[in-house]
Amino acid sequence: MPENNLLHISKFVAPEVIFGLGALSQVGESAYRIGITKAFLVSDRGVMEAGWVDKALAYLKELGIDSCVWYDLTTNPKDTEVAVAAGQYLESGCDGIIAVGGGSPIDVAKAIAILATNGGQIKDYEGVNKITSPLPPMVIVSSTGGSGAEVSQFSMIVEKKRQVKMAIISKSLIPDIAIVDPLLLQTKSARLTAATGVDALSHAIEAYVSLAATALTDVHALAAMRLIASNLRESVACRTNLEAKSAMAMASLQAGLAFSNAILGATHAMTHQVDGLLDLHHGETNGILMPYVMEFNMISCGEKFANIAEALGVQTTGLGKWKAAERGIVAVRKLFRDIGIPQRLSEVGMREEHVQKLSQNALKDACLVTNPRDTSAAEIEDLYRRAL
Repeated sequence: MPENNLLHISKFVAPEVIFGLGALSQVGESAYRIGITKAFLVSDRGVMEAGWVDKALAYLKELGIDSCVWYDLTTNPKDTEVAVAAGQYLESGCDGIIAVGGGSPIDVAKAIAILATNGGQIKDYEGVNKITSPLPPMVIVSSTGGSGAEVSQFSMIVEKKRQVKMAIISKSLIPDIAIVDPLLLQTKSARLTAATGVDALSHAIEAYVSLAATALTDVHALAAMRLIASNLRESVACRTNLEAKSAMAMASLQAGLAFSNAILGATHAMTHQVDGLLDLHHGETNGILMPYVMEFNMISCGEKFANIAEALGVQTTGLGKWKAAERGIVAVRKLFRDIGIPQRLSEVGMREEHVQKLSQNALKDACLVTNPRDTSAAEIEDLYRRAL
């Protein structure tokens, strides 16, 4: 085959997905089907207090599957936490991993799986395709409606010494089975609902304009944008609005499928550095930076940014692509204001003295490779300063 034809070949990877109200009930049967006899269940305190872990343990017990539970993690999980958890996994006699939670427990579950069969330290796997040995079987139950981590080939872990949020990317990290139950979204606070919804939108938008986007990732990205524009405000406003919760769970899933296969861009490359330094909520940091990055990237693919505006509900009839694209960014800013996302990095603790270090780190982030516009250190510094 001629070499230039290889440029037109793309891959799309995804786990088995079980979606719907009450889907958590499938966790025991799912674990049983992939050969787990003793599960190492990773979660966090909030999900445990909401009662979802107890429900999952009961479903596992019905299928005769024993469990160990680990939940000692922070919002932005650290390499030190992963090392402790991996050690406990190896001592436990467990033969599979289950996560019940949002992006943080899911990222840790994947990191545990890496160290369980590949050894070393989690920083050894920063970057793309560093995993060489097969991972233990994994079932992921998502609880937040935003991270998309249940279907992605990413794990994000902070290395404490460098204060950097590492991107670990490998198809090996895609779980065997992803379970998405919108009922789990009912126990989230309004602030967490807003932040995770913004995260989902940032996944959809960055995947859509990524240099690695394909026709298949575009379908999922645009569908996610439409669902978020129509349902995020309602989901933030009311915990018991199951129509909005179901729509946001689906949006998160589709945005996850899009970014897992198309990768991301400068927003995430920059956000990872801020989160690693200041230990902030990833979705809120994305919400502050994304409009500025959209303005920067717009000239690289104006037609796509016009399509984003249309997907977000902007009336674009009669507008040229550049005017439509600009109105799409206005719509993003309005959505974020409506749901209470902070507007400036200075509001969340970032200062001018951080800019240079964060910019240098962002240049090394794997997500920057697929940003649609070439980006220099000076341009990243300018974007940080505009958002301060």
